[in-house]
Amino acid sequence: MKFALTSLLSFIFITGSFAQESTADRAARIKATLPVIEKMYNDYAEKNHFPGLAFGIVADGQLIMSGATGYSEIATETKASPGSLFRIASMSKSVTAMGILALRKEGKLKLDDPAYLYIPELKDMPTLTTDAPAITIRHLLTHQAGFPEDNPWGDRQLDTKDEQLIELIKKGISFSNVPGVTYEYSNLGFAMLGKIISNVSGKPYQEYIDEVIFKPLGMNSTIWEYTKAPKDLLAHGYRYEDEVWKEEELEHDGTYGAMGGLITSIDDFSKYVSFHLSAWPAGNDPEMGAVLRSDVREMQMPWNFNSLNAQYKYPGGRPCAMTSAYGYGLRWSRDCEGRTGVGHTGGLPGFGSQWQILPEYGIGILAHANRTYAGMATINTAILDTIITLAGLKPLPVEVSAVLKERKAALLKLLPHWEGAEQSGIFAENFFPDRSVNHRKKELDDLIAQTGNVTGSTEIKAENQLRGSFLLNCPNGNIRVFFTLSPENPALIQQLDFSLAK
Repeated sequence: MKFALTSLLSFIFITGSFAQESTADRAARIKATLPVIEKMYNDYAEKNHFPGLAFGIVADGQLIMSGATGYSEIATETKASPGSLFRIASMSKSVTAMGILALRKEGKLKLDDPAYLYIPELKDMPTLTTDAPAITIRHLLTHQAGFPEDNPWGDRQLDTKDEQLIELIKKGISFSNVPGVTYEYSNLGFAMLGKIISNVSGKPYQEYIDEVIFKPLGMNSTIWEYTKAPKDLLAHGYRYEDEVWKEEELEHDGTYGAMGGLITSIDDFSKYVSFHLSAWPAGNDPEMGAVLRSDVREMQMPWNFNSLNAQYKYPGGRPCAMTSAYGYGLRWSRDCEGRTGVGHTGGLPGFGSQWQILPEYGIGILAHANRTYAGMATINTAILDTIITLAGLKPLPVEVSAVLKERKAALLKLLPHWEGAEQSGIFAENFFPDRSVNHRKKELDDLIAQTGNVTGSTEIKAENQLRGSFLLNCPNGNIRVFFTLSPENPALIQQLDFSLAK
């Protein structure tokens, strides 16, 4: 570990500044963390008695490094690899959600439609209260349907048939809440989404998702039924009990596979993770997937608040409050540093997994293990945090729009004397009534008295298309210039602030 870390820091020193890095430089710095990352995964697997573990790191649209440790099958001592096929449990949920959005794209359903339009048996199902609203597709996507948390029960339902799901609905479902008021994780809700996909598409949801999502992404090894996996690639599931590994019986595919039945590899699922990352930032590239990039971003939004953990600590011990929510088959989080994560965990008898992307950093992680409810979120969070630190990653810069460049250039012609400012045409109608030109000039003059006269400026750092900042270079310090533009066209400066750069 010490040698790997020293080598990595030497690499970072040699490569120098990260300010104007290329994609290749960034990937190289991430790859340089591999010895440290491998040791972290190996130690975690050994400590938690994982028979096998496989992992991958995605950046810039591809799987840039991967690895594995241990065995995919103990009896035959088959080594795990990035090509090993693990059952990924609830990581399947976002794929089902994407299938729903693909049907919406085809104009075949709407998210706020009552679910009974597509599963008629729900129409006559008794509700918890007389004022309870109808369950919508959006309720099902965001765990807001009022069903109880059902992980222990749901984990044993994978091979349930459609007829059994319909019979359950006909008998009446036990609600814990009315729809639309709170978050409660429901595997049953996603089984219903799978049934909706089947009913609307006219084919089993597995077949629809294979055709519409997996094939266009080149995911040719991802399957639903374990008997279709090559024997040398199928990861067997185990629980650690009485200080030995005991094999868990694999369940066949069925109706509840929509909530947790997918079987895939690091090599294959990394393509799906890359597709989620490709939605950021918004742009003008041709659409390439089953759903629009805007649909992918919609999936990733925090639609249903889950929790606020004010005492959260990163695995390394760093305190940082964390808030969490649920999107469409995706978990969303944001920490005290403003770092946003999107992804999902997975856990079933014999397996545990997690994937996560950090959209602002353009990086993603995925890991699969074959031990019952293997907790992969903890190690993946630690790995991402380590990569960001060791590779010196920063949030990807926002491209500076033409109008921001134009307004900056116009400002530089006016500052610091403000001559002709009121006639320049670059300020919104609120600007000078909010604060007179004389007061604005005095503010800047006072700062220049401390820093010395302006000698130049830096490039703009954009926050979005209409807001950004830059520095005025001065001999004894720099002055930060922040401005934000109005919604009119052309956009004009509505706010302008000066401060000493820290």
